[in-house]
Amino acid sequence: MASGANLSVTDMRRAARHPVDFPVIVEHFSSGDLNLHVCNLSAHGFMVDDAAQLSRGDRVIIRLPVVGRIEAYVIWTREERAGFQFERIIRLDDFVAMIDTLQPNPRLRRNR
Repeated sequence: MASGANLSVTDMRRAARHPVDFPVIVEHFSSGDLNLHVCNLSAHGFMVDDAAQLSRGDRVIIRLPVVGRIEAYVIWTREERAGFQFERIIRLDDFVAMIDTLQPNPRLRRNR
């Protein structure tokens, strides 16, 4: 029997990504708390740039501004980076408010 995440949407790479600089402590389901750095974010997931200890299929719970706690799964890893998919899509109004919180400089925000 295969283990790991059984995800319904596996390729949302065309979603608009927003660059962020967000250090976070995530709850890993087997390793406990991990310090990660989120470097970009979309309504479908996020990427970290310091994920050497993670593998495809790993599950974490991350706490994001506005959204709160949300579960995410590692979709891919490459060198020190890893891409995560949220277990649910974040509502547009919550996502916009979260980006406004994480990107206080309006020049870094994408046009809406």
